[in-house]
Amino acid sequence: MALLFLDTADVNEVRQAAAWGILDGVTTNPTLMMRAGTADLKATTLEIVEIVQGPVSAEVISTDAEGMIAEAREILDWSEHVFVKIPCTVEGLKAMREISRWPNGRINATLIFSPIQAYLVAKAGATYASIFVGRMDDAGLDGMEVVRQTRAIFDRYGFPCQLLAASIRHPAHVVEALLAGADIITVPFGVLQQMVRSPFTDAGLERFLADWRKVAGAENRP
Repeated sequence: MALLFLDTADVNEVRQAAAWGILDGVTTNPTLMMRAGTADLKATTLEIVEIVQGPVSAEVISTDAEGMIAEAREILDWSEHVFVKIPCTVEGLKAMREISRWPNGRINATLIFSPIQAYLVAKAGATYASIFVGRMDDAGLDGMEVVRQTRAIFDRYGFPCQLLAASIRHPAHVVEALLAGADIITVPFGVLQQMVRSPFTDAGLERFLADWRKVAGAENRP
């Protein structure tokens, strides 16, 4: 079954989504932390973990392997639910290879834009490979085709790395990611809200309630 994550650092959004009973985890990044108005990565991450009790990804800010490894060592000690996000760069691959050897080496490889990058992070020992679908679509590319190709590569060669569809722009992306075989889909709160809505559902519910009011009114008349 494909897991559903929320892509946010807003604790209130996480709390609302968790109340629906369908949330499996959360992904964050420095940009989302900025939008949420928080500079305390550890406190915010642990607050989200407490709500979700599932995978929560927190991203490093170092660009060299040594710095990434040092940050990862601290981040992964926060909670058994925390994953460290490492970018797909040469230095990132070096860091992933080292971190993957740790007993708690939970890695979300991020900023992936090609099947080749996904292949490399899988070889380096990443737990998740996050493919940024929407950003590719914004540039006129077919982001979902990268998800499909990566799925085929992982399946053919038996990589245990899980495919995560990220940078989701709208509910149609969610449907496409599910059909393409993504293991995990992470969505902004606004997209999650759109996923549950349909004008046909609203109209149908209103019709049912209106009919019930007519029946109940008839039964109450003398």
